[in-house]
Amino acid sequence: MSLENDLRSRAEDKCELCGATENLGVIAVGPDGGENVDKSILACSTCSSQIEDGAELNQNHWRCLNDSAWSTEPAVQVSAWRLLNRLSGEAWARDLLDTLYLDEETLAWAQAGLAAADDTDVIIHKDTNGTVLSGGDTVTLIKDLKVKGAGFTAKRGTAVRNISLVDDNAEHIEGRVNDQRIVILTEFVKKS
Repeated sequence: MSLENDLRSRAEDKCELCGATENLGVIAVGPDGGENVDKSILACSTCSSQIEDGAELNQNHWRCLNDSAWSTEPAVQVSAWRLLNRLSGEAWARDLLDTLYLDEETLAWAQAGLAAADDTDVIIHKDTNGTVLSGGDTVTLIKDLKVKGAGFTAKRGTAVRNISLVDDNAEHIEGRVNDQRIVILTEFVKKS
């Protein structure tokens, strides 16, 4: 059987991301995808055009990830995780990303492909242990931090949920502490 026939059989002739049944094709899930069923997905033309061309994502179309993110196929999980990261400006996508669980090997594959796709002047935010941070992650403060201008100290052990990454500085993230949005240095946080 061919790769496409194998994928059609696995996906029951539906897009593995949105469930569409027309204009289906094979997408290799990089960075080391290829002619392999385990490293590919079956996707409709709408999904593949937004994934492969790096076009702006239609957030309403991608609400289908609420279902497909829970697929048992690692290639589908990786694709959903990467798309949710690209959509992390949307609250629903951050919430889904927070609840999504990938085993260590699958998560490493997803992160490697995300870094490879954005390899030009990529700013990667890492916590104090070197773990890659993503928008929407939850982090914990590892030291008491005096917040300038706000008149309080953010205590060690405080959980900061739904962080935002500062686009032009790998050492800064933003998050809410004591109902105030503050900038936090990544060296003082660890991913939860």
